[in-house]
Amino acid sequence: MVQDRALPTIPTTPATVTREEGLMLYEDMVLGRTFEDKCAEMYYRGKMFGFVHLYNGQEAVSTGVIRAMRPGEDYVCSTYRDHVHALSCGVPAREVMAELFGKATGCSKGRGGSMHLFSAQHRLLGGFAFIGEGIPVATGAAFQSKYRREVMGDASADQVTACFFGDGTSNNGQFFECLNMAALWKLPILFVVENNKWAIGMAHDRASSQTEIFKKASVFGMAGYEVDGMDVLSVRAIAQEAVARARAGEGPTLIECLTYRFRGHSLADPDELRSKEEKDSWFSRDPIKKLAAYMIEQNLATQPELKDIDKKIQAHVEDAVEFALSSPEPDPSELYKYVFAED
Repeated sequence: MVQDRALPTIPTTPATVTREEGLMLYEDMVLGRTFEDKCAEMYYRGKMFGFVHLYNGQEAVSTGVIRAMRPGEDYVCSTYRDHVHALSCGVPAREVMAELFGKATGCSKGRGGSMHLFSAQHRLLGGFAFIGEGIPVATGAAFQSKYRREVMGDASADQVTACFFGDGTSNNGQFFECLNMAALWKLPILFVVENNKWAIGMAHDRASSQTEIFKKASVFGMAGYEVDGMDVLSVRAIAQEAVARARAGEGPTLIECLTYRFRGHSLADPDELRSKEEKDSWFSRDPIKKLAAYMIEQNLATQPELKDIDKKIQAHVEDAVEFALSSPEPDPSELYKYVFAED
């Protein structure tokens, strides 16, 4: 069984939110959870095919980081567990669902599927099937922002990039190489480790000689923080601080979010390696329930208001499914379209 660490001490003032901010965060997390539950339903009903890796349980990380950035301006680079990152970026649920069904109306025109979501409009640089693949891409995006601003004199080029990856990826070469470059050049990037304790079936504490991933930042003279990834307000606080530092030219940050996936590695995974005790312990820390309790306790929302959001999002996701089912398949005559850049 994976040994859990004590919850981290957050090296900043805990985030406080207004009613509007709290409702925005709640709605974003509920959208992610509801969307993924619907994906599971469609997959098991034989309506969706291929590899599908769901994000249930990790919503506080996506919402906490991406919603602390500038939507449509800052860049986000994902992994193969990318549906919720796309939604937090503002990619319409209809386009994400249609892509999972392989339809021409999908955000990747039906060419990418679950692991390769992309949206230039929403600055989503892509989901990547191989671990670590997105880290150099995100580093390049951060480099171009800095180059345009400092070399080409473009004062508007103050975009920040967030790069998401899992605990297993932190043992890969791209991780170390790109952290080194980002620190050397003070790139405006957040390296966000979603440490859900398991790299497919490999327990994190069996695979890494330094299990506290955030401490690896010190090797590069980089700011590194550990945060409770089941608490959206804690994640948001760290993200806001890191984004402000990056935008001010103070360089990158490594953020390790201690989180957990509530489902198996993929929908084809029977999830027999993780103990019931471990899963139950993490289920009790559901990030959506935690935020809901906080909102009610702080008189920022009522239970009926939150229920209304739940119902609205459920209808929104049902609409996305109907849109996907009724959308056309990609035209076979366009088989080679989008392979190369076009004028």
